[in-house]
Amino acid sequence: MCAEYATFGLAPAMRAGGVLNDGGYQVHRDFVDFIVAGRPLLFQLSDLDAVSPLASDVPPAIFTAQVRSLLLESTAPLPGGRYVVYGCPECEDLACGAVTAVIRSDGEDFVWQDFAWQTGEHADLERNGYHGIGPFRFRGAEYRTALGALLNGSGPGPRRRVLLIGARVAALAKLAAALRTIGVGADITQDAHRVSPDELRAYGAVALGHAAGERERAAVRRAFDNAGATAAHVDGLAPIVPLLVAQIEHALDRSPVALRRLTGLTASDAGADLEVTSACRVTLTAYRLDRLSRTHIHEIFDGVLPAGRHRVALDAKAVRGQAFVVARTTGSVLVTAVRP
Repeated sequence: MCAEYATFGLAPAMRAGGVLNDGGYQVHRDFVDFIVAGRPLLFQLSDLDAVSPLASDVPPAIFTAQVRSLLLESTAPLPGGRYVVYGCPECEDLACGAVTAVIRSDGEDFVWQDFAWQTGEHADLERNGYHGIGPFRFRGAEYRTALGALLNGSGPGPRRRVLLIGARVAALAKLAAALRTIGVGADITQDAHRVSPDELRAYGAVALGHAAGERERAAVRRAFDNAGATAAHVDGLAPIVPLLVAQIEHALDRSPVALRRLTGLTASDAGADLEVTSACRVTLTAYRLDRLSRTHIHEIFDGVLPAGRHRVALDAKAVRGQAFVVARTTGSVLVTAVRP
């Protein structure tokens, strides 16, 4: 089978975790995605909630084995020379379904072909094949260099720890518990200067409550700057745990903006305006604080949107007073305050 050459690369990606309104949650997963011809391969697979086998939370020995497997240095794990390209983000069990492909060498080149959705030992290409995807032919040097970077430590590496700063320990404890539930480590302190520089450099984000003053925020930034830390800074919008979790999830996303599905979100009384880069399912949720600081949650939208800019009408009752909107899609989450 002949195929035209496509570029091959890797980029950090995220399956955003979250605290759901029904009391459930979805786990945060950091992984390395495959960039084929300049775009994430995952974007070509409709609205698939999945991660690559190159996930940051697997043991190092397994991660290395996965990389070497993609380099064809070991036997294919599935019959017919098939490899798992994307799997379930919750359990990675093949029974939940996975995208598999035949990966083979052709001289110096590597070829990915016969993509399929697979739930058992054998793939049925006739019924479950992704007939419009591939085959892809990658130049061997480019392919080996990209994957080899993961073996020598120069590949992308996420940091899933968050430092929470504030005086309201009880409220921060609830937020920390929610973050830990979805797989994000969280520590609490009242002052960043009490944390050693080595520890500060280990955090991917630092979050301050909405009541923090400008002097306190500046002090936190100085502490991180002096430590040479590059954590993303999150200014909490309101004491609403699911909202703060969404803000932190967005801050932890280190994938290039051009490689995200959800790239823009603003909201006003007239509606929410959002931009998506490829067809995907989007959910919009509004959070509102009333005059007694009670939280009200409204499900605004849940549907598949094509690539482009879209406006979604907002119920006036859902965004009355102090309100916020959270937009979620596969791998991306954005948060915005509702402008009057």
